[in-house]
Amino acid sequence: MRHKTGTIAFAVVVAFAAHGVSAHGDEDHSQDAKKAPAAAASSLAVSDGPQRLADGSLFVPKSVQRQLGIRTQSAKIGDLAATVELNGKVIPDPNTSGRVQASFSGSVMPGPKGMPTPGRKVARGEVLAWLRPVASAIERGNQKAQLAELEAQLAIADGRVKRFEQLEGAVPQKEIDSSRIERDALQKRRTFVAASIDSAEPLLAPAAGVISASHHLVAGQVVDAREVLFEIVDPDHLAVEALSYDAGIGASLISASALAGQSPLELKFVGAGRQLREQALPLLFRIVSANSMVAVGQPVQVIVRTAHEVKGASIPRAALTKVGAGETAVWVHVGAERFIVRRVRHQSLDAGNIAVVDGLHDGDRVVVEGAGLLSQVR
Repeated sequence: MRHKTGTIAFAVVVAFAAHGVSAHGDEDHSQDAKKAPAAAASSLAVSDGPQRLADGSLFVPKSVQRQLGIRTQSAKIGDLAATVELNGKVIPDPNTSGRVQASFSGSVMPGPKGMPTPGRKVARGEVLAWLRPVASAIERGNQKAQLAELEAQLAIADGRVKRFEQLEGAVPQKEIDSSRIERDALQKRRTFVAASIDSAEPLLAPAAGVISASHHLVAGQVVDAREVLFEIVDPDHLAVEALSYDAGIGASLISASALAGQSPLELKFVGAGRQLREQALPLLFRIVSANSMVAVGQPVQVIVRTAHEVKGASIPRAALTKVGAGETAVWVHVGAERFIVRRVRHQSLDAGNIAVVDGLHDGDRVVVEGAGLLSQVR
């Protein structure tokens, strides 16, 4: 009986609350009941963020699109220049680079500014270091013996010249001239032999630029003949060498660019070789981009534009993203807050743009900024 009474009382309280009846004196809880649904709706709106739908598309609110910096571009199908991608590497420009080698075996000594270090600027003709000859005891003994013999011959020749000068008029002039020539020749020979014993040869910079490599040389290090000691490059004048398996590509080449990591490079075609290297033809390009942050030996991807044409849509390279099992795709804006992914087939146009040859339709709104962020939505 007590349980039945409690149930009836609970039902009455619920009925009163539903009709906004005051429960405690003058307090009115009807406004609390109206605020509850509004608060719930507000909470849902705040938590409503980007999400992936069941069909694989994305729902991204406008506010989130602005936060992510989403930008789109209309795809226009048309005729574009066909391109060829080549593997290349950065090399020094032959006209502005140089290499210092040892002409003989010797010991390297510091120059006027100390031992050259990588990155130091040098001027053409500057003394980088000194190369002191290194010889065995027998060789040095033979050189000193030759020097002593030359000094003795020079003393005899000098005495003969002095006697002939005292007898000038009695001795034929041709004998006087001959003795003087012989004395001068002996003096030069003595100078050269004396210099080969103790003097050092200066190592001069063949070009202006910076030291790109010093091969870890230290003062007093002994090097062999023809060993490379220093390499000098001009960072503002570098080149790119690429290998092409099409021997006739030079005839159809219009322009070229390169991609070093994510940095685009503008190239100028210089010429092509006429001898295959590893079954490929070497092509030489000069980097014309200002302040290009590349290093000698760095691999680059060279994109060559040819006179042939291909039909497709030109979009920035940043629009590409990876989906699924490494497939290349782009995001297409199909609604105010809806995006779908399109798998595409593309080829490079230049270092900054690509040509989508399959997967897009004329007028599609392609995401060109923030595509990588959309791919992370789960």
